Amino acid sequence: MESLRRDGQKKHTERVLQFGEGNFLRGFVDWMFDRLNKENDGDFGVVVVQPLPGGLISKLNEQDGLYTLYLRGLLNGERTEETRIVDCITRGIDPYIDTEAFFECANNPDLRYIVSNTTEAGIEYRKTEENFAETTYPGRLAMFMKKRFDAGLNGFLLLPCELIDKNGDCLKECVLKYADDWGYGEDFVRWVENENSFANTLVDRIVTGYPRDNASEMEKSFGYRDSLIDTAEIFHLWVIECDRKYSEELPFDKIGLNVLWTDDVTPYKKRKVRILNGAHTMSVLASRLAGLETVGEMMDDELMGAFVREGIYNEIIPTLDLPKNELESFANDVIERFMNPFIKHYLLSIALNSVSKFRVRVLPSILEYVKEYKKMPERLVCSLAALIMFYRTDEANDDADVMSFMKTASVKEILAREDYWGESLAEFEPCVQKYIDIAENDGIRAAVRESMK
Repeated sequence: MESLRRDGQKKHTERVLQFGEGNFLRGFVDWMFDRLNKENDGDFGVVVVQPLPGGLISKLNEQDGLYTLYLRGLLNGERTEETRIVDCITRGIDPYIDTEAFFECANNPDLRYIVSNTTEAGIEYRKTEENFAETTYPGRLAMFMKKRFDAGLNGFLLLPCELIDKNGDCLKECVLKYADDWGYGEDFVRWVENENSFANTLVDRIVTGYPRDNASEMEKSFGYRDSLIDTAEIFHLWVIECDRKYSEELPFDKIGLNVLWTDDVTPYKKRKVRILNGAHTMSVLASRLAGLETVGEMMDDELMGAFVREGIYNEIIPTLDLPKNELESFANDVIERFMNPFIKHYLLSIALNSVSKFRVRVLPSILEYVKEYKKMPERLVCSLAALIMFYRTDEANDDADVMSFMKTASVKEILAREDYWGESLAEFEPCVQKYIDIAENDGIRAAVRESMK
């Protein structure tokens, strides 16, 4: 069986520079450019730059930039699977071996877009010399953009996919700090400011990566070897905050992709944190106390599945300010993602650091619900009771000081910890204690049922 190769197939014009060769970008951004090429007569070639030593670039080049993407999940309630060969990547560059090839890309007048996923820690400023190997990703980007400026060429639309707040603004701030450190001059700063757009983005897709357990089976069905098989769920969302003119250059939404061009990414991030992440955090601890192991089992369980749904639709969505139909549509997608039969998501992995997660993901919904409706969101408050009970077990996994305190403290003492919650939650003590009492006497399921009356 031969490896995946192009066999003379023409490569696309190199218009995209991508920092990161990992599973996520290949299962998300590159898939989108590939669809633009095939469904909208696009011509978007992607040059992939390895951001850290020891990556996958050599494998990528061995396969001429080709790899198989296998999407699987639920779509409108139906099990859906889709396989495609992604061919938008033209080549990979390991800049630690060939730095010159990396900088030579700055002289390509066709280059227009820069995409990155260098992990949350990748967008950072650290005072260093102007040295490729020693600096951070934004430092290398500043050096690259200076080469571009010196060549007298146009700027870029930068689309960082790192999971930090205001990722585009942070990236720009770091680039300008390096420009100042290294004396790039006022003309370069003006060029960065006026000829480049740093978009703030929100990305959302579970990319499960290389299927180690059944890769050989898949290769047999494909009829070729592929050491870079990537797998992901069906759902995808890319929210891009920048000038709407770029939507004409990159018409992702025109071919049915879930890409939203907006003036403000904030409400969409809030929607994701409150509905997707919030639903996880409000439900997994009670479900684990009920003896369940995975999100799939939780959704299949009649009581716990209803607990999740009612928490989302009855108590979380009413606190959000996007149109109700948009919120419910997103929630429907979240429910399908939780029910994805192809992904085994363990409750204990989601339960990690639940105190800090609850503060960010669930507590704002509780506080806003009380403020708006002058009553307790019973399901969400029950989930707080479940959190306290879970931390009394040996399965809790958090900072050692947090676990030590939570294991023996009273409900009153826990709710008074402003450093945990951002404010005192003393007003919730009677309701929280009620659910703990029910759970201790009759089990967690009885407490959950009570919250849903």
